[in-house]
Amino acid sequence: MTVMRSLPACLFMVVLVLAGSGLTFVESAEDPPTAVAPERLAIVWTSGDPEVAHRMVLMYAHAAKTAGWFDEVTLIVWGPSSRLLAADKDLQGKLKEMQSDGVVLQACIVCADSYGVTEQLRGLGLEVKSMGRPLSDLVKDRGTHVLTF
Repeated sequence: MTVMRSLPACLFMVVLVLAGSGLTFVESAEDPPTAVAPERLAIVWTSGDPEVAHRMVLMYAHAAKTAGWFDEVTLIVWGPSSRLLAADKDLQGKLKEMQSDGVVLQACIVCADSYGVTEQLRGLGLEVKSMGRPLSDLVKDRGTHVLTF
């Protein structure tokens, strides 16, 4: 207990002695900043359920970008979600809002073609393309978190 009380006093004395000694203190140079890879999120939206779309997928994807939880957020429309999106004006409006806030929107062309909605999705501003390889690359990328709904 006595040692603990005298420690701050000792440190204070050391500072006073050094300050009076004429020694100059030089701050050490910091290490140069290293590049930090951006945190990326890719959400694969496959559900054709409108409640899942409204209450989970789009809500989370948008918040993840606007709240800064991830640096980059990509929403991939795949399977039945492409048909749902093409038919639902509320979802379309939400996607436009998300896109203006920086969420990247992509869709699987094989799925879109099978539902006959490719041009509609392109008209909404989605990048419609083959997604097999890009999704595989995202899954393998250690800097990307992939969620599916």
